[in-house]
Amino acid sequence: MADGGGLSSWNTFLSERASVFLGGRKMIFICLGKFREKPTKEMIARGEERHKKMSTMGIRPINQYWTLGRFDSVWIFEAPDEKTAMKMMLAVEGVKTETLVAISRDEAIKLLV
Repeated sequence: MADGGGLSSWNTFLSERASVFLGGRKMIFICLGKFREKPTKEMIARGEERHKKMSTMGIRPINQYWTLGRFDSVWIFEAPDEKTAMKMMLAVEGVKTETLVAISRDEAIKLLV
């Protein structure tokens, strides 16, 4: 960190700490999506293909929901790091996304003590 490497060094630092904190487990991401257009069968098919590709990237889908309200969908998945998650999310077409990093309540409580 002291080398002045900027954001790249900071992200590496965070990834290393997250890996240690999570005991080598993958990071959990929650992606909120807003459809830019009405969903079509073709859009759904592209999503299915993306799901198949996820495992080759080291990403494991946990669950996906379509929702009412400000966002149209919520995707929950595990990825090895934020760069892999970002690579996957950049490939998403037709959906505006906001992605959050999540830790369990129990892990968050450990940070307090």
